[in-house]
Amino acid sequence: MLRIGLTGGIAAGKSLVASRLRELGAVLVDADVLAREAVGPGSAGLAAVAAEFGEEVLLPDGSLNRPALASAIFGKPARRMTLNSIVHPLVRDRARQLADDAPRAAVVVQDIPLLVETGQQHQFHLVLVVDAPDAVRIERLTSLRGMSDADARSRIAAQATRAERVAAADVVLVNEGTPGELLGEVDRLWEQRLVPFNDNLLRGVRAARLGGPRLLPAQADWPAQAERIMGRLELADRLVVAVDHIGSTAVPGLPAKDVIDLQVTVVDIDDADAIAGALLAAGFPLVEGIVSDESKPGSPDRAQWVKRLHANADPGRPVNLHVRVEGSPGWRYALSFRDWLRADPTAAALYLAEKERCAALHADDQTSAGYASCKEHWFTVVADPLLEQWIADSGWKPRPSSAVG
Repeated sequence: MLRIGLTGGIAAGKSLVASRLRELGAVLVDADVLAREAVGPGSAGLAAVAAEFGEEVLLPDGSLNRPALASAIFGKPARRMTLNSIVHPLVRDRARQLADDAPRAAVVVQDIPLLVETGQQHQFHLVLVVDAPDAVRIERLTSLRGMSDADARSRIAAQATRAERVAAADVVLVNEGTPGELLGEVDRLWEQRLVPFNDNLLRGVRAARLGGPRLLPAQADWPAQAERIMGRLELADRLVVAVDHIGSTAVPGLPAKDVIDLQVTVVDIDDADAIAGALLAAGFPLVEGIVSDESKPGSPDRAQWVKRLHANADPGRPVNLHVRVEGSPGWRYALSFRDWLRADPTAAALYLAEKERCAALHADDQTSAGYASCKEHWFTVVADPLLEQWIADSGWKPRPSSAVG
């Protein structure tokens, strides 16, 4: 089951996107609908609201007097927080139940207006944000909903900023054109990413990666993308000790393949196997047929280099998860190599030259396996002695496992 968190600012077009996703076959869970149900006549939620805010928030028939409640919290952040503390847990519990009850093969879309404000972005495989410039949203609110300009601006200011929502987004649909253009984007997203992602999850396989190595200039948003994924992985299982962004995309300014590498730390290799199901549920199936022993031939501590490799089922964002035991040689190497390249521009330049050489040699390959093998000699002959010298000179030590990220 693929779980999507859908959000967007007022008048951005979120409702249109939600409706289209439901038409395409998604199971839609609407937080606004659930919020109304949570304080419906005779509900425990309504009783709790009345007990907190007084009988004046009830109509004669026992239903909620919404204008009276709005007046009771207007301009009073503490009272609004109290109301939210009553309603939001009820909505989350009901949304979780509806999602859990959906068919196993479903794509579940949870429409949550305050997804970012309530910190729920790490609970989904993907967060989809519908966005539009403030000027466009103000025009829609005044011309289509009859709001004054001041009221429109006040409603927008009361929500998360566009930058905050976009920072939480895996996918941003910009809605500043026609409804047809937005719906076309939704259809393409459904066909090209959501359906294949869900299919990969159901089959327990990673997304296909075709073609040889292609180095891209360093992308400014690689660290932010990694942080979003790390946030989900930290919640995947209690046996996950830490998650770190490693590899070339973790080194500012270093060109790299558009693949994010993350290291998941566990206490022992049995824990690495125990969390395989949780990582699959989070969107990262175990990669079959991958050699898990990274040590050099003849190394006396080969068993300590064992890892488990998982990869993303999402065709829109290639990710490798290297699950390693805390303190093992491979775990230490991944962290120290990243920190060395971050600290030493000369080392980063040496590595880039080798990456470019191997990428050119294997540009016509159908996979990146040859590219990876090509670099092994450089790691052994050039990188390893320089790295060990840097560790000795700098006094580098890995951070404690409690320091995640």
